[in-house]
Amino acid sequence: MGCSPSTAHHPGSGGGAATTPSAAAGGPAAGGAIPVGAGPQSAYTAQAQPAPGTCHYRYTTAKQPLPDAACTPGVTSPAVTQATISSTICKAGGYTSAIRPPVNVTGKEKAANAASYGYTGPMGDAEYDHLISLQLGGDPNDPRNLWVEPPSPGHVPGKGPNNPKDAVETHLHTAICKGQVTLAAAQQAVAADWTTAEAKLGVKAAASDGPVESD
Repeated sequence: MGCSPSTAHHPGSGGGAATTPSAAAGGPAAGGAIPVGAGPQSAYTAQAQPAPGTCHYRYTTAKQPLPDAACTPGVTSPAVTQATISSTICKAGGYTSAIRPPVNVTGKEKAANAASYGYTGPMGDAEYDHLISLQLGGDPNDPRNLWVEPPSPGHVPGKGPNNPKDAVETHLHTAICKGQVTLAAAQQAVAADWTTAEAKLGVKAAASDGPVESD
C-alpha cells in the first residue's frame, strides 16, 4: 500500500524544521469521508505496511507530530456507530481490551511502519498509535489507522512514549458518551488534527474523564 508524501516532510524521528500541516486533498482533514475498515476480528494477522520511506510526518507549529494524511487518514470500525455506542465504546466495564490486536501482531506492524515513516529513534519511545483510537470507534488493525507516533516535545529519551494525544482521546470519548458531541464529529476532528480537536468541538477536560487510555 503505497503512500504519497504530505507537503510537510519530516524524515526520521523528527528532523527538519517544523511546519504547519496541510491536509491531503480529499482526506478527512479536508472534510472527506473517513474510510471504514473490517472492524474487530476473532483473530488478527499482521497487515502489510506502506513501502519504506513513503510516509512523512507533519508537525504543528508547536512541534506536535501528525501522521501523513495519505498514508494514515484514519479508519473507523463498522461495529461502532452512533446507534451502537452504548453497547460498544460507552459500555460499562470497557470495550477496547476485547478488540485490541495482540502484541505479536502489532509488534511486527510497528517495525514495518517505522520503516514506512523513516522513524529511526528508539522504538520504546514511540507509540504504535491508532489515529482514530479504539475508544473513539477506530478500526483495530487497518494499516490506514495506525502509525508510529514519535515523541512529543518535552520527551525524556528512554522514558517511553509521552503522548498528550491520549488525553485528548479520553476527553472526546467522555463527551461522546455524555451526548455532548456526535461520534462522527469526534472522529472527523481527531483524524484531521488531534491537537485542535478539543477546541474545534468545544470539549474541555473534566474531572470525571477517568484514567487516560493509551491507544
